[in-house]
Amino acid sequence: MGASKLHIYSEEINQMATMAKVFAHPARLSILQYISKQDSCICNDIVDEIGLSQPTISQHLKVINEAGLLKGSFEGKSICYCLNVDRFQEFQSHLNTFFNTTASNCC
Repeated sequence: MGASKLHIYSEEINQMATMAKVFAHPARLSILQYISKQDSCICNDIVDEIGLSQPTISQHLKVINEAGLLKGSFEGKSICYCLNVDRFQEFQSHLNTFFNTTASNCC
């Protein structure tokens, strides 16, 4: 879908799609799982744990961060990541609302 077509959808739908993009990739799920088990995390730690190259991890972190699922602090060249739990709960609420209001009209 071209970025120019995003305006035809509601903000909520666009946000859900952005979040779903994060959950649709196994590397991103692995990154989230790793970060969730740490007090904080530096990018190189993620590279060592996940087994992908640093540029690949950085690209995945960018997608995760754009969805608002990360918080971070910057110390020199190091970036420490942690999960934005409030954003996860917001996404869960949107999904619950979506599925709870969907008619069960399947055969």
